[in-house]
Amino acid sequence: MKNLRTLDLNLLKAFNALMEEKSVSKAAHKLAITQPAMSGILTRLRESFDDPLFVRVQRGMQPTNRALELAPRIKNLLAEAELLLQPAIFDPKTAEMTVRFVCTDYAMRAVIVPFLKLLKQQAPNIKVAVLAILDNTVQKQLEQNIIDFAIVTPEFKAPDIYAKHLYDEQYVCAVRQDHPIAKQTQLSLEQFCQLEQALVSYHGGSFSGVTDEALAKQGLSRNVTLSVQNFIVLPDILQNSDLLAVVPKRLVHHLDNIKLFEPPIPIQGFSKMLVWHERTHRDPAFQWLREKVVEACQLSA
Repeated sequence: MKNLRTLDLNLLKAFNALMEEKSVSKAAHKLAITQPAMSGILTRLRESFDDPLFVRVQRGMQPTNRALELAPRIKNLLAEAELLLQPAIFDPKTAEMTVRFVCTDYAMRAVIVPFLKLLKQQAPNIKVAVLAILDNTVQKQLEQNIIDFAIVTPEFKAPDIYAKHLYDEQYVCAVRQDHPIAKQTQLSLEQFCQLEQALVSYHGGSFSGVTDEALAKQGLSRNVTLSVQNFIVLPDILQNSDLLAVVPKRLVHHLDNIKLFEPPIPIQGFSKMLVWHERTHRDPAFQWLREKVVEACQLSA
């Protein structure tokens, strides 16, 4: 029994040419091969389909009933093969798909929120799933097609992963708009150390972070009385207390009821980047989505 292993699919293009030209010499010219080569291909076609396929008549050649039966199916098959070789077309206005991110709660506010605004304007039928990030599983999630993108810091390294720098973030001091110090134009180092403060501890329970490392270099410490595990809750806490918090600027710069100060000491910021796996790198849909993430970060700066 014959199967695909015994058929050279390149022969189908020759069959199509013979069907159109009804002549070995004309089909050979069309395919830019010699007439003997075309005769050899016809022999192989006859062997593959166990039928003469084309028989000589007074003028040229005529297809057999088997060839007439095969012709439309082979033509469609070649057309489908041509389509496979063409780049996929992506239209954001009509696209229906789900894109999956992992990120921190901070990146949810700083990146995903502005990205969603752009997405709904330009690609209303694309769904977005956002998962909490677990640093030690990101590579596996990307490799196993569990997620499409991760928003991480440059410390993240993995094989077969592409990365795009999104932005550099800086820290600011934030208090509520009617805080006792809100009318000041700047914050002194002494005040900063004395004021009650809130701090974000991703692993939970810590009362020390990068700000405290900067203070320690000067032999100083601050008055941290609240430790929370995510950034998202901080604006609400600040708006309802006299606490100060050192926070990433993109988290709060859009809030009218929050007053911002430059930190009285240099505090090392951080960068965010978008990473994705080799499997989606050349996909037009995901190329477009990457561009929208970058654009959203630029617009929300």
